[in-house]
Amino acid sequence: MKLVLKILIGTLLGLLLAATAAGLWYISTKQPQRSGEVNLTQLSAPVTVRYDEYGIPHIKAGNEADLYRALGYVHAQDRLFQMEMVRRLAQGELAEVLGPKLVKVDRLFRTLGLRAHAQQQAAALDPQSPAVLAQTAYLDGVNQFQASHPVPFEFDLLGIPKRPFTLQDTLAVSGYLAYSFAAAFKTEPLLTYVRDELGEDYLNIFDLDWNPQGVVQKAGKTALNPQHLRPPEAVLSAAQTAPVDALGERFKAHQNAAMRAPSPDWQALGQLAQVSQEAQRLASVPLFEGSNAWAVSGQRTSSGKPMLAGDPHIGFSLPAVWYEAHLSAPGFELYGNFQALNASALLGHNSQFGWSLTMFQNDDIDLIAEKVNPRDANQVWFEGQWVELESSEETIQVKGGKPVKLQLQRSPNGPIISSAFRDTLGDAPVSMWWTFLQTDNPILEAFYDLNRANTLAKARAAASKIHAPGLNVVWANEAGDIGWWAAAKLPVRPLYVKPQFILDGGELEAEKLGFYRFSDNPQEENPARGYIVSANHQPISTSGIPIPGYYNPYDRAQTLEDRLGNDEIQWNQLNTESLQLSTQTAYFWRVLSPLMPDLSDVVRDPLERSVFDSLVQWDGQYTTPNIPPTVFTQFAYELTQAAMADELDKVQFANLLGTRALDLALPRLTDDEASPWWDNIHTDKVETRRDIVRIAWKATVVHLKKALGPSPNDWGWGNAHTLTHAHPLAAQKPLDWVFNVGPFPAPGSHEVPNNLSAPMGPAPWAVTYGPSTRRIIDFANVGKSQSINPVGQSGVLFDPHYSDQAAAYVIGGYLMRYFLEKDVVANTHDTLQLKPALKKSQ
Repeated sequence: MKLVLKILIGTLLGLLLAATAAGLWYISTKQPQRSGEVNLTQLSAPVTVRYDEYGIPHIKAGNEADLYRALGYVHAQDRLFQMEMVRRLAQGELAEVLGPKLVKVDRLFRTLGLRAHAQQQAAALDPQSPAVLAQTAYLDGVNQFQASHPVPFEFDLLGIPKRPFTLQDTLAVSGYLAYSFAAAFKTEPLLTYVRDELGEDYLNIFDLDWNPQGVVQKAGKTALNPQHLRPPEAVLSAAQTAPVDALGERFKAHQNAAMRAPSPDWQALGQLAQVSQEAQRLASVPLFEGSNAWAVSGQRTSSGKPMLAGDPHIGFSLPAVWYEAHLSAPGFELYGNFQALNASALLGHNSQFGWSLTMFQNDDIDLIAEKVNPRDANQVWFEGQWVELESSEETIQVKGGKPVKLQLQRSPNGPIISSAFRDTLGDAPVSMWWTFLQTDNPILEAFYDLNRANTLAKARAAASKIHAPGLNVVWANEAGDIGWWAAAKLPVRPLYVKPQFILDGGELEAEKLGFYRFSDNPQEENPARGYIVSANHQPISTSGIPIPGYYNPYDRAQTLEDRLGNDEIQWNQLNTESLQLSTQTAYFWRVLSPLMPDLSDVVRDPLERSVFDSLVQWDGQYTTPNIPPTVFTQFAYELTQAAMADELDKVQFANLLGTRALDLALPRLTDDEASPWWDNIHTDKVETRRDIVRIAWKATVVHLKKALGPSPNDWGWGNAHTLTHAHPLAAQKPLDWVFNVGPFPAPGSHEVPNNLSAPMGPAPWAVTYGPSTRRIIDFANVGKSQSINPVGQSGVLFDPHYSDQAAAYVIGGYLMRYFLEKDVVANTHDTLQLKPALKKSQ
């Protein structure tokens, strides 16, 4: 009996050891190779890839083709699953590997037409242009890795087949990035609903007007003359000389007649906005949200050379958004931050120049309620006549389900997007006019040139090729220049049009008169004040053109402006870090100040009174131990819920919580005691602001006690506000335990420089976006430039670089980024040699 037991135990141990060995072998086959030799076809000479302690490749090649082929190879071995997911998202192919739940997302992106548009663009590219040659070599490197290695863990779990990556994939992904900037899908249906269903009085809290003198207060600023606010004929190209004034007068008559577009399908548009938000957590390259960037000239720095700082605010993901790499070939060197399937860095620097990006936030999408021919449902009114809709059919493949046939329609204005979530056109099909689909948008060429733009003139020319999405390019060079260009093709809309609303396709408001010249976009070069700030706020229009957009509140920009404009500060690495990491804002006081008399009257309980007193004394710092930010954030949600949810249906209210329109509206609402929003339409009583404040405060205290603990000492910001880097597969339990990184207590919030933010809602709050990197480049000492990755360089599970920067990031750490050859040599941990594959004998 004992012998049998011993044999059984031995067998089990043997099986366990065998399973462990097999598991370890399986894991090892998925890991990136960072040392040894690899043979690649199409290489003309060996390429050296030296990896530093954070897994960042420093690639040295003899020519650009070899350089970009090597970049594609090493990028793919760290991020192949990310590349696969984002191309499937952009082209509406997620349900094929993730199942029926993703059909809605696929329907959205098929309806947007990114795949068809990318296919047309790819066919029109010049294959011999430098940008296309670089991109083609890069994709070849990606494909060579994929063809010669085991697939990532996620491919095995989901059953994803290998398929070569193409130029079409890259261009479709650029369309997704352009789409991710667009606030129109959430905001325009909401504002139109408020106007048409509730009435003009309810619109007063929304900030819809262009501010001709800007929104940020600057010392010595010269105000623009209000007469400059009409777009003069001089700013239009020769091809855009339509009778602007006559069209404007006709449109004024239309406005005075108080006509409105046919009522669209609010339910379909609400679903569109919600699915747009769902897409963020499914992509490994998530939605762009905001950003900070500034450039300081040598006159304001300790070193006498310019400094550049930037931290684009993007939805957090795992793997991280940016892939860092240092590229070097004869005549070209750059340390860059790359995105999936793009050979050119979107952020970068070298010893001569560098740049960062923020979102312009210009409104480059118009939603248009089409006027349908009552005699022919397949015709819409366009430029004075009935025009046939274009129709096509696509099939969405569904894992574990039947294929879904999708009927797509397109008007001359653009794709009929409302049909994504309903089967018939209805009375008012809504189309989408989008700059991205209406322009050449040579985005590959734009960033290829920007990677080499060492002078103001070259940087300006590169920025002019960015048509959509709208980006602020903030640039500096070692020679002492600083510059900023709001890069976008800005449409010329008829005068008096408010594109924040769904436009009437049967009227003049939906027409476009062309595009303004790039020279008329907001921009500055070497301003006398010696610095430039870009923080998603409404810029001053240097040509006087009003530029509709979904801009952020001015508070974050004002914080940067106040510090950078202080003549007593000489800027260096340390105080620049301090400004990037600032968690202070005055926004809370703009919301609370008008309510203080009401709150003081409402709060009677001694314990609650102590919490109220802490709010009164709060300095606006969102640090993790602080209690007031937790109380304010919950109160702001409860106030919004109590004041506005009764007028809006569930879908519209959910969309409101995710818009910049609410951020701008809250201070205006609290300051307007007579606003109709204060009355609860479901009660006989007419509620006042004080009534709603009482309801919101009580709900705040009740919820915080339930969610965080009975004592305010439990309500520290770090207990309520946490960051978890979530992998796309983490929604399937228990894979979250395997793939996710976190949670970490997180400082920061909305409208502070360290903009770690969560959607408005009840506590606790899961941070969803924030600085996707923090970069600081001092052109007096480029070799000591610093940055940070929110998670890690690698997207491969169990790789040491999967999450090795996460802890440092959340507490505000910075890491050295090696650029000088001596530093690269001294900090090389592994070296991978890529060699030309021997040609097979004929």
